[in-house]
Amino acid sequence: MPKANNLITISKLDHTWLIDLDGTILKHNGHLNGQDELLPGVKDFFENIPTEDYIILLTARSEEYKNITIQFLNKMGIRYDKAIFNLPKGERILINDRKPAGLKTAIAVNLERNLGILTLKIDVDKNL
Repeated sequence: MPKANNLITISKLDHTWLIDLDGTILKHNGHLNGQDELLPGVKDFFENIPTEDYIILLTARSEEYKNITIQFLNKMGIRYDKAIFNLPKGERILINDRKPAGLKTAIAVNLERNLGILTLKIDVDKNL
């Protein structure tokens, strides 16, 4: 089992999650041979995202694969609010402001491809 090396601390506020598909929650390019596969830890991770939070899935997969991808995610019980397909393959850049009290409102995590979310741990700081 991979060692937990990504610990992020978040506030008790509601959150927006921007989560990539390939290599993060699904095996990279598995859809190209009809072999989509949920990566380790993904199901548990998604089940622990509060229902008040908003989940946006991001992918460079073309619209051609949208229906089979959505069907697979639904079959696996992966909850999300929106899925955006046909994005560029390069970096995803999130820009946000900092709250006056100092809370950073943008967090970025880069996981090793195809290892799943076992290495990502979330800590909710009730003081934030």
